[in-house]
Amino acid sequence: MTTVEIEYCVPCGMRDRAVDLQTAILEEFGQRVEAVSLVTGDDGVFEVRADGEVVFDKEEDEYDADAIVDAVGERVGAAA
Repeated sequence: MTTVEIEYCVPCGMRDRAVDLQTAILEEFGQRVEAVSLVTGDDGVFEVRADGEVVFDKEEDEYDADAIVDAVGERVGAAA
């Protein structure tokens, strides 16, 4: 099963965005994911990893929740 980590910048106030994304992933995939964890960070980080592989990094891409959920879905499907 796929595990997802959402690392977000605490001082930057990104917690709400991280929680919203966590909820969206859980609503989309339910029990097909083992866990969706929030990981605190700093220095502007907002990164999503599925099974340790980066599927989104705000340094490289513009934030788009639907696109991130789709990227996680590719990993969930591959793990099935």
